[in-house]
Amino acid sequence: MRPLIILLALLIGTTAFAQTDDTPWRYVDAQDLRIINKSFPDTKHLYWRLPAELEDSVRPGLWDRQKCSAGIGVRFATNSSRIGVRYTLLTNAHMPHMADTGIKGTDIYVFEGDSVWRHANTNRPVVKDKESKECEAVYLENLDTTRITEYMVYFPLYDGVEQLEIKVTPWAEITAGDPLKIDSKRRIVAYGTSILQGGCASRTGMASTNILSRELNAEVINLGFSGEGKMDSCVARAIARIPDLDAIILDPVPNCTEAMCDSLTYGFVNLIRTARPDVPIVMVEGPIYPYARYNSFFGRYLPAKNAAYRRNYERLKADNPDNLYYIDSVDLDGAEDDGTVDGIHLTDLGFRHYADKLLPVLKQIMNR
Repeated sequence: MRPLIILLALLIGTTAFAQTDDTPWRYVDAQDLRIINKSFPDTKHLYWRLPAELEDSVRPGLWDRQKCSAGIGVRFATNSSRIGVRYTLLTNAHMPHMADTGIKGTDIYVFEGDSVWRHANTNRPVVKDKESKECEAVYLENLDTTRITEYMVYFPLYDGVEQLEIKVTPWAEITAGDPLKIDSKRRIVAYGTSILQGGCASRTGMASTNILSRELNAEVINLGFSGEGKMDSCVARAIARIPDLDAIILDPVPNCTEAMCDSLTYGFVNLIRTARPDVPIVMVEGPIYPYARYNSFFGRYLPAKNAAYRRNYERLKADNPDNLYYIDSVDLDGAEDDGTVDGIHLTDLGFRHYADKLLPVLKQIMNR
């Protein structure tokens, strides 16, 4: 009996070892799964956000910001007992007013029940080697391997990604997932500034475009650019050629002067509208920052910018009332004035308020 007992003990020990952290990983390139919220097929790098042809047409700052992977993600389904991520950053960025988990971390969401995406974990981005700029982390362990589960990982908001791989156990099945979850046939593009890009979400899934994507079960393309969103005509023409759009969100006011809002809005919107008269356009006012309650200059200037923007909306509406919507700044970042990090850029609470302000109009458009 003793040899049998020893043999059983060895078998049990081997089985237990197979489930430990020493098990090797299988690395699956995100490109071999399903990349979501990607704008143009002809970008210079897979995870950049503007077409290569614009490199010589836009300001260097705008070209640099479009290298951030804001809004882009990967969808997949697997029965792996563990899931992780390995990726290489473009710059290993850091900012004093935004958490690294939002700047260069990645979120994982799990599809639960019939219609709900649940945040499951976020990696704390630690670059193992400053030269390689590689990050690696485990999101989830001890998972149910008897069924296939749907997942989604959001890429960094204020850094770029050179390459990203999903880690699973070697024997696991992994596919691109159900195409009707974050429906590939429902698409919105959102254009704007650093706020739209995702500054300063504490984690990547809390950027407004990513919230809207989950709530609307649609791909929402993030064309928010820090310090930019200045209504360049070449960008308008590029937006107009994105295929299969259900709606276009325009939120440029925060980085535009009153004169720019007055002189550029009509032409910018009209370029898109003329090329795509069938696609609804949602024009969003700039937020009235909390300090404008007390700073007399901004108390006058921010409403004046919005007024100039609105005048152009009314002019466009007079030209053609169809497929044009307007969202004002009332409570755009929340009524309690706790929606910003620095008086301008949004907290997760602010992004939730922003998304909730846009959702009724977007639901009306998407469900018509």
